[in-house]
Amino acid sequence: MAYRSFEELEVWKRVCKLAVSVYRVLRDSREYGLRDQMNRAAVSVPSNIAEGAERNSHKEYTQFLHIAKGSLAELRTQLYIAEKAGILADSETKPLVSETKELSSMLQGLITSLQKPLL
Repeated sequence: MAYRSFEELEVWKRVCKLAVSVYRVLRDSREYGLRDQMNRAAVSVPSNIAEGAERNSHKEYTQFLHIAKGSLAELRTQLYIAEKAGILADSETKPLVSETKELSSMLQGLITSLQKPLL
């Protein structure tokens, strides 16, 4: 069964939860530049999934999913930097990094499914 709305996609639901988690873990950080960049990257992921889903073609949708994947990689890199800089603890970054990897795989699966020819 095809989905009717991006809100039904499990990957969209999970990236929204990830964005909220990033906001929460960084809420008290005084490292404003990195905090703001990480928050923007986290919010960019579900936003690009939603925007792509509302486009009129699989090609455009796929393009936005690739952008979302890129934002996940950006966020993962920033999580590593925040940990190395002592802004976040390993216990905070490890589950978030793991989630970015899983979500990236889910997005790749969605991209692959959109690139398959319709029978």
